Amino acid sequence: MRSFANGVPAAELGAVPWLKSSASTAEGNCVELAPLAGGHVAVRNSRDPQGPALVFTRCEIAALAAGVRAGEFDFLMV
Repeated sequence: MRSFANGVPAAELGAVPWLKSSASTAEGNCVELAPLAGGHVAVRNSRDPQGPALVFTRCEIAALAAGVRAGEFDFLMV
């Protein structure tokens, strides 16, 4: 299994299917996620598709999503 370092250039991840939220703005202010081999998930800035990507485990992404659903990060959006 390949290991991924955080901050890896997104282009080095190969042809992965990047997904963007339907709530993304017309200006492209959003993050994109891509499933990687071995169960990892890459996250990149949609405005900088060749820039760095952060790589997380599926468990880490699940914990983030659960926190978002629970409103734990709402204070960051005011």
